[in-house]
Amino acid sequence: MPRHDGRAATQLRPVKITPGYVNTAPGAVLMEMGETRVLCTVSIEERVPAFLAGKGKGWLTAEYGMLPGSSPQRISRESSTGRPSGRTREIQRLIGRSLRAAVDLQRLGERTLYIDCDVLQADGGTRTASITGAWVALVLAVRNLGAAGRLQHDDIVSAQVAAVSAGLVGGEALLDLCYVEDSQADTDMNAVMTADGGIIELQATAERAPFSREQSQALLDLTAAGIDELVTAQRQAVAA
Repeated sequence: MPRHDGRAATQLRPVKITPGYVNTAPGAVLMEMGETRVLCTVSIEERVPAFLAGKGKGWLTAEYGMLPGSSPQRISRESSTGRPSGRTREIQRLIGRSLRAAVDLQRLGERTLYIDCDVLQADGGTRTASITGAWVALVLAVRNLGAAGRLQHDDIVSAQVAAVSAGLVGGEALLDLCYVEDSQADTDMNAVMTADGGIIELQATAERAPFSREQSQALLDLTAAGIDELVTAQRQAVAA
């Protein structure tokens, strides 16, 4: 079955990671996966949440949001509604968990790293693009903060992390779903992995009929192959 955008079933959308997209944060990238575009920035505060005070350990947390013009139908700013939606909270927690798995919080010291992921344009896979781009922004932030003398250790980032989606559409396993495919998927999976194939988190949901173990394995194999490609793109962006 031909895909909406002509890709092969195992093919990622075009990936572009632009480091230093803004100069107001220690780490910043524009992450593009096809028509999905996310601005990922990392900043730091010289304090930790109360539950970590005095323990000599740092913290990492994340915020995520879709800008009003990121979708054809305007999205209301959540600041105007008074609280983030359940979806926003879920994605923020996912990004935070994923990136904490990449950081040695003990070596960070009593500081907090803030990951901010703002969706400029949404065409599916915003949470996975956020994680992949945020890892690059995190590496850049640690590098720049170390050069400025604000961090004592340059090995705070202890693992490389990326994420991608896959799904069953019309009975076929497809990698990196765009919005049209995601809206038609019988099953969708989001996978967060390390560069060496370790699994940080899997989110797999049957939107219609239940899926089999064999189908689950096929989706996992697809995401693993996609993450291998994203890891290469991340390394190129960091080197640049």
